[in-house]
Amino acid sequence: MTAPDDQGPCTGSAILWTALRRNAGPMTWGTVLMGMYQAGETAFPIALGLIVEHTLQNRSLGSLGWSVAALAVIITTVSLSWRFGMRVLQKANTTEAHRWRVQVAAAGLQPVARDVDLKSGEVLTIATEDADQTADIIEVVPLLISSLVAVLITAVALGIASVQLGLLVIAGTIAILSILSVLSRRIGTGTREQQARVARAGAKVADLITGLRPLHGFGGNHAGFLSYRKVSTEAKSQAIAVAKVNGAYAGTALALNAVLATAVTLTAGWLAFNDQITIGQLVMAVGLAQFIMEPLKLFSEMPKYVMIARASAERMALVLAAPPVMTPGTGRVSAGGDLEVDSVRYGLLRELKFHVSAGEFVAITAYQPRAAADLAAILAANVPPGTYEGVVRVSGQEIADLSIEAIREHILVNPYDGEIFAGTLRTNIDPAGAGRMVPEAVEASMLTDVVGLHREGLDYGVRDRGANLSGGQRQRLSLARALAADADILVLHDPTTAVDAVTEQLIARNLAKLRRNRTTIVIASSPALLDAADRVLVLDGGVITADDTHRNLLADDEDYRLAVAR
Repeated sequence: MTAPDDQGPCTGSAILWTALRRNAGPMTWGTVLMGMYQAGETAFPIALGLIVEHTLQNRSLGSLGWSVAALAVIITTVSLSWRFGMRVLQKANTTEAHRWRVQVAAAGLQPVARDVDLKSGEVLTIATEDADQTADIIEVVPLLISSLVAVLITAVALGIASVQLGLLVIAGTIAILSILSVLSRRIGTGTREQQARVARAGAKVADLITGLRPLHGFGGNHAGFLSYRKVSTEAKSQAIAVAKVNGAYAGTALALNAVLATAVTLTAGWLAFNDQITIGQLVMAVGLAQFIMEPLKLFSEMPKYVMIARASAERMALVLAAPPVMTPGTGRVSAGGDLEVDSVRYGLLRELKFHVSAGEFVAITAYQPRAAADLAAILAANVPPGTYEGVVRVSGQEIADLSIEAIREHILVNPYDGEIFAGTLRTNIDPAGAGRMVPEAVEASMLTDVVGLHREGLDYGVRDRGANLSGGQRQRLSLARALAADADILVLHDPTTAVDAVTEQLIARNLAKLRRNRTTIVIASSPALLDAADRVLVLDGGVITADDTHRNLLADDEDYRLAVAR
């Protein structure tokens, strides 16, 4: 897994710098345009002061016309610069948020496991809310700079009229930012905790939805609800705490800005009363004192948004910078199609050895279900080679020497609990839209009755997690997807446990026919699938204890007969 710019950011700061560097161009244009907007806004009260000053000295219609024209230019500049500046920044913001959403989603979908304590619900929150809040830095920085421009122009304009007024604005701004920086740090800490609690609540909802039917089955739905309520209450309490800090921050910023504006106004009035500034300069000072509240408010709020963006970026770093459990090689799979497991020890597996030739259909029946799960995990490369003894070879090459992409292109392990996605039957069977093997896969998996039941056929809508399908239909849909992929080596783990015996018999026969001359391994205890295989391997006590056809094993092996006969 790589992060943007082919370098995995390890911290929230690195993610923010990546976003800023990638959007340097749009941010530059946005800063220029928003700077023009703030300069135009600042120029308006300055222009009014000059107009008053000039009008008192030279009362003529020509001067008035030029003054009106100057104001029109200022207003036009303000309007257009805001319009196009925000368009540039929001486009960059939206694009950057999309990039991070895709990046986090890609990390979450990586086949290798990750040493990070995040559940799928938390990853979903990070891929949406945190990605959006991180991308806000694209707007925050230009707005911060443009607000600073407005404050500086105000300070210079007032300083020209009176050094005392200019210094008051500069000193007041520094004091306001110093006070608010303390509160912004508290907001950042609270926001990180709030985001973590909300993400955990989302993860709890995802878990409850996944296990809703089993919960109803043994009456545990109320306990599940109470568990979620507790997590959600913790998130609510933290959100209220953050809201209090935000409220204190906003109130303090508004009060301090108002104090500064009042101080500028009163000081300007006192100076005018003592004839130290002119009436025009007084009008300018009063106008700037009112205007400066907006850029000061914006300027004082920026640290808060920076802290929020950084908190979100640090949560994204939990996913993006988490090291993979295994470091895959870079090799490609050579021609062939055989699979060899050599002296593997992992979980319940003990010195497991077997070989499946290219084009062979082999069934593996495990007397201990956990051993079957361990074997499926190893073949799927979900377990790093360094954590188990022995080796697994695909077409004569060790899995450790192959890239994950090469493994996925060559070998497909379809789990017994294959996920069903919201969409249609067609998009679940053929997510990539390649269109290969879809009719054959539908027929082989006996999904034809589901397709035939609905007028839309393969375009029939499937709800999230296949909620509008039965357990057997979901399992056949998952099997159809695996068959449509047409992998060189296909491993199926309990593909028919939710299917009736008659349908299971037909699926076994169709599977053998469709996968003829393609390496196929079925880990199951179904007599129909075992009988359809070329040979059966018995996995007992972590080792292969028998290797023969299903019928020979039924005749000669009492333990086998008791284990698989129905």
